[in-house]
Amino acid sequence: MTTPASPIDVLCVGHASYDLVFAVPRHPEADEKIFADSLIACGGGPAANAAVTVARLGYRAAFAGYLGLDAHGELHHAELLREGVATGWIARGTAPTPLSTVLVKPDGRRALVNYKGDTRPLPADTIDFSTIAPKVVLFDGHEPELSAPLLARKIPSVLDAGSLHRGTEALMSAVDYLVCSEKFARQWLGEDDPRRALAALAERSPAVVITLGERGLIWRKEGESGALPAFRVEPVDTTGAGDAFHGGFAAGLAAGLDWPGLLRYASATGALCCERLGARPGLPDLTRLRGLLESQI
Repeated sequence: MTTPASPIDVLCVGHASYDLVFAVPRHPEADEKIFADSLIACGGGPAANAAVTVARLGYRAAFAGYLGLDAHGELHHAELLREGVATGWIARGTAPTPLSTVLVKPDGRRALVNYKGDTRPLPADTIDFSTIAPKVVLFDGHEPELSAPLLARKIPSVLDAGSLHRGTEALMSAVDYLVCSEKFARQWLGEDDPRRALAALAERSPAVVITLGERGLIWRKEGESGALPAFRVEPVDTTGAGDAFHGGFAAGLAAGLDWPGLLRYASATGALCCERLGARPGLPDLTRLRGLLESQI
């Protein structure tokens, strides 16, 4: 007897790390020692943060990727379970869980150092995806081989293209929705011209969104294009705002929102993440999201 596949709204495939987030008065100069005002330790990583976002917004989320059997991996795995994220598609091993140190200034700007050690992207056959039936798949590009079998299933797909690297370059033309940062657009085009990048990227993907931080976003889909201003919030830390945006986008897509509603939903989700220190603590729930959407119509 065949076991039915688990119904999931959004499967997030990619990177999971453990984050140490320090609030600092300023970024240190060369050879300077400074003292942090506070410290938050929590799970992180684009796809893992997106999965938590989906779960907090009330949808069924799963994460697929790697976590080590070390202390950081155990802490992150337990955190995902507490958030209601399905973890049956996580590979565990002796390679270290990637670790990120984030320095956040009072204006919300940040600096980040990530350490992966010997951890490498997973081979395509590492995880059996026949046991899951997601409505939408979100990739962050950090597990390109693992992503290939899912692309072949023709499930609506989203790429979180935060920066240009081997994984995002390999997946950018294969997904239904290319949702990228201004940094990715600049790196891919080779110059700082978001609108020109949008036109060029639209030749590679049927729907393209370029997020521009506090300047909102621009998009192109099915021959039409437009822009959306950013939601107004008081920024504390921009870490994870892009992850939240992509999680909100994938959740809204799974819910069947129309295009204008989908963009507002994702934009508000990303903006709310900036109101708190640390990516994971800032990821909004449905109550916070509804409040912002209703207050800024």
